[in-house]
Amino acid sequence: MEAETVSAVVLAAGEGRRLEPLTNRRPKPMIPVANRPILEYVVSAIADAGLEKIVLVVGYQQERIRNYFGDGDDWGIDIEYVVQKKQLGTAHAVLQAESAVSNSFLVLNGDRLVDASLVERVRSETEGSDGPVMAITRTEHASDYGVVTVADDRVTAITEKPTDPVASELINAGVYGFEPSIFDAIRSTPTDRGELAITTTLERVAADQPIRAVRYRGRWLDVSHLWDLLAVNAATVDDDRTPSREGRAIAADTAIGSDVAIGPHATVGGSTAIGDNVTIESNAVLSNAVVFPDAVIESGAVVRDAIIAENATVGANATIAGGSATITVDGTVHDAVNLGGVVGDNASVGSGATVNPGTVLGDGATVDHGLNVSGRIEPDAVVRRG
Repeated sequence: MEAETVSAVVLAAGEGRRLEPLTNRRPKPMIPVANRPILEYVVSAIADAGLEKIVLVVGYQQERIRNYFGDGDDWGIDIEYVVQKKQLGTAHAVLQAESAVSNSFLVLNGDRLVDASLVERVRSETEGSDGPVMAITRTEHASDYGVVTVADDRVTAITEKPTDPVASELINAGVYGFEPSIFDAIRSTPTDRGELAITTTLERVAADQPIRAVRYRGRWLDVSHLWDLLAVNAATVDDDRTPSREGRAIAADTAIGSDVAIGPHATVGGSTAIGDNVTIESNAVLSNAVVFPDAVIESGAVVRDAIIAENATVGANATIAGGSATITVDGTVHDAVNLGGVVGDNASVGSGATVNPGTVLGDGATVDHGLNVSGRIEPDAVVRRG
């Protein structure tokens, strides 16, 4: 089989509710990391691996994806779109691509950063295998993902997000190689609470044929929670250059977009990404921050370990001091996570206000000047004195 006949199906239909408010106006794969959408890293890895076609499975806020990637010419690859109208699981998403593939194909998650070398290896194994191929990697937080058991380079068991303690550090890396026969296997898989998971299908397939494991130790970055965005951004920002602007202290490991205005005596510390058309006024201090396009950081503001979404404002001398917090997401308590705060799209932090670690301001929320806020502030809420 010729390599060029192998296409890639990329799952990019999900909403990403655990990342609210950032996903209220954009799909999770379009959240920026170092000023590029997460999905762009996936598309680039596939193109760099020599594949010629991507089938993007889109759904929630799909126009944001279509408008950005178009037909794929800018990445030297042909992009076709199929729609998952309802998000009914990963296997259901794969099934939507059936009409767009005719030979062996790869499946990747649109919200996970991997190297082109992994795509190449999975493609190579898929071309030489009669059965499914699954990439596996190691992580210290295996229980957050699909834990796998491997023997003789074969996946023998998959436990999706186990509740009991696990001894294995091997997880499903979310890159697969399939033959078209997988579609029939998906259709024959029972649903679980109305959803079809690709891991459930693979567990059934494994009873009849081996699943080849591709071990991988390269870049594998996942954004599951808000604080993950800071860690993934820090691991991704370009550190091979030192921006130089007179009167401004800008660290080497930063990503700075176009038409960014940085005032005198402002400081931009490391692990920071500043999107297009952002204004950072004089004496402001930023470090370990992700600032979306069109945001404004006014004079003297301090923004550490924080995410400032599109068109948001952090007022003069306001403080997001950074540090660790305990945050509850979907009933699960996460201790000691590094998240100074999140300011949603079009939200505003008043001058002199203090945002305590772990605070999340919803889209359009307003915090009056001089206030001290904590917790989760609802969208469009107005927090005033008294």
